Amino acid sequence: MRPITEIRLVRPATLADAALLLAEHDARVVAGGTDLLPNMRRGIADPAVLIDLSAVNAFGTIEQAHGQWRLGAGATLAAIARHAALAADRPALAEAALAVAGPAHRNAATLGGNLCQDTRCIYYNQSEWWRAANGWCLKLKGDTCHVAPQGKRCHAAYEGDVAAALLAYGAEVEIVGDGPSWRRPLAELYREDGAAHLTLAPRELVAAVHLPAGKPGQRSAFRKMRTRGTMDFPLASVAVVLRLEGGTLAELAVGISGTHSAPIALAGAHTLLGRPVDDALLAALGKLVAKQVSPMRSTVTAANHRRLVAVTAAQRLVRELAAA
Repeated sequence: MRPITEIRLVRPATLADAALLLAEHDARVVAGGTDLLPNMRRGIADPAVLIDLSAVNAFGTIEQAHGQWRLGAGATLAAIARHAALAADRPALAEAALAVAGPAHRNAATLGGNLCQDTRCIYYNQSEWWRAANGWCLKLKGDTCHVAPQGKRCHAAYEGDVAAALLAYGAEVEIVGDGPSWRRPLAELYREDGAAHLTLAPRELVAAVHLPAGKPGQRSAFRKMRTRGTMDFPLASVAVVLRLEGGTLAELAVGISGTHSAPIALAGAHTLLGRPVDDALLAALGKLVAKQVSPMRSTVTAANHRRLVAVTAAQRLVRELAAA
């Protein structure tokens, strides 16, 4: 990490100003800093300019209108977890926010920061001397992915919890750049590349997250599977949103994070609609998850174990929600 005296701190008044500063300087955005600052200490990130968003007006506002929610990207995870109306309406999101790290982290960490956090790998999140001794890696300064040495793509994993819940709810992100803000599906914020997992352009920032109105009878829940039942990154984070009509599935969406370089929305869930939630349906759901979840050895835990964890979490959540 470069000496703190060499880092320039600026506090723009608007996100548009922050976007311009991003393009003009060797800069990084900082809000809570719970992801960026540890990376700076390790020498992974080395910005000359920090763009502090604390002065941006209403950056953390949480609003509801006509059943829809707008969550400012500056809203802290603690604020999301303790927002009573949001937790009652979108319990999987509140549960996901509460599952992140510890209380002190959640008081600082923001929604936008959690969505845009860096990917992680056992060969990347190390001290600078350790990484240098191992010839660096494809994600930073090197030309080889130690997870898959014969490949040409970085397999560092995205381990944000909140994205799984937001994908299951069909969320959109509001983007600020050179001109007026615009919205796009949350899934389009990511690509399956651990070295460049965000699709944001150099002058683009996440301003907010929008959640569509839910349908009557919709149920949702989140489960974070981790090695330790305390502050830990996920083996897999899974969120399920479902609705029953006449004892059969009328709606099903599953979001999964922690297993790939990007969070995923389970494809093919619609093929299970119109069926009762029984052992046969849960087995079919497990096959869908197992087919689409294919972790690489970017953590200390075996990849196949992480796949099985994702399968089990999805099946348990669907069973529990259907029986609620």
